[in-house]
Amino acid sequence: MATVIVIGAGLGGMSAAYELKAELGKQHEVILINDKPDFEFTPSNPWIAVQWRERKETSIPIEPHVKKKGIRFIHAALTELQPAAQQLTLSDGQTLRYDFLAICTGPALAFDEVTGAGPESGGTTSVCTLSHAEECRHSVSALVDEPGPVIVGAMPGASCFGPAYEYAFILDRHLRDKKVRKNVPMTFVTSEPYIGHLGLNGVGDSKGMLESELRMRDVQWICNARTVAVQDGQMTVEELDNEGNLKRTHTLPYKHAMMLPAFVGIAPLRGIEGLVNPRGFVIVDEHQRNPAFPQIYAAGVCIAIAPPHKTPVPTGVPKTGYMIEAMVRTLSHNIKAELSGQPPVTKAVWNAICLADMGDTGAAFVAMPQIPPRNVAWFKKGKWVHLAKIAFEKYFLHKMQVGDTEPIYEKLMLKYLGIDKTE
Repeated sequence: MATVIVIGAGLGGMSAAYELKAELGKQHEVILINDKPDFEFTPSNPWIAVQWRERKETSIPIEPHVKKKGIRFIHAALTELQPAAQQLTLSDGQTLRYDFLAICTGPALAFDEVTGAGPESGGTTSVCTLSHAEECRHSVSALVDEPGPVIVGAMPGASCFGPAYEYAFILDRHLRDKKVRKNVPMTFVTSEPYIGHLGLNGVGDSKGMLESELRMRDVQWICNARTVAVQDGQMTVEELDNEGNLKRTHTLPYKHAMMLPAFVGIAPLRGIEGLVNPRGFVIVDEHQRNPAFPQIYAAGVCIAIAPPHKTPVPTGVPKTGYMIEAMVRTLSHNIKAELSGQPPVTKAVWNAICLADMGDTGAAFVAMPQIPPRNVAWFKKGKWVHLAKIAFEKYFLHKMQVGDTEPIYEKLMLKYLGIDKTE
């Protein structure tokens, strides 16, 4: 019997554990390790921040659900990985050996790269985790009681821009519902070279559509923004030109600020030569396997993907749900093949689907493949996206409860968006 360990129980890790168990059956052991006892549906966090959702509505306990599928769950954090020895150490003192390892940890949040930023320093809020979103709601409540300027956006090196736009639109709707929006000037501050770049050099007419949405909501913006420091209710932002030269320095006062940080790999992986790049992201080949340590596979936000284009302020490449689904399916097929004595042959095709809520409407984009040049670049808006995201939230939580391994993003694309993935 082989032991296959999955580290991380987010969208990628939970899916990987279920799919691996379905592929490998009872003859091999699947262990799922996570530093939290619950699965959290991260796309719902902007709703958490404005009290449109509560924790119990967007998270589920991991152990009782995976146990039904014969998956062993360990609630502990990874503290050390020794890839040459094929073993790892956990925060509870356990040392485990593995035949194959699937790293699906997600990122660490690099707030420390901007002086004064992040929930721990009290400088800015975040919706990157459920706990951060719950803390963010206190700042939102204070804003409603005493209106003032708001800053929303993404700091240098950020790679996940969709939630920043989502949060700006949701907060705008929330403040209008509370009858205080007229007293809250809003500025969108982003490291993107233009609105709607999204770390992907745009998708369809994302630039024009998102600019239009910001204008209609009276949200100002600053692009090529290098956030330098946050202190005493002020944010210092250097705006660069398209050649990377300093164009203007902004000192922006704020009552409430939600800024997404850059991501890095988690601490126990950083510095392991051959496994990770200088930022700590796991290096993988076309089979989702690490070239230096072929017993290690990886999927999700923790993997290394080079940006397709250089931008004046560094921007990363987002890893969207559909993309992660393809990575997970690839690594599960390839680990099964290797345990059967066959070489890994399955390759992941990295496509992207995103449903972004805007409070009472929404925007959806499809990019196939995610990184240009593309066969499909599709971007549309409408109230149907808002409703679709609500339905998607419920369906995905159900999927995680019952261990359904059906490819949900392909179903969404084909059945509801009418797009053929073979195009």
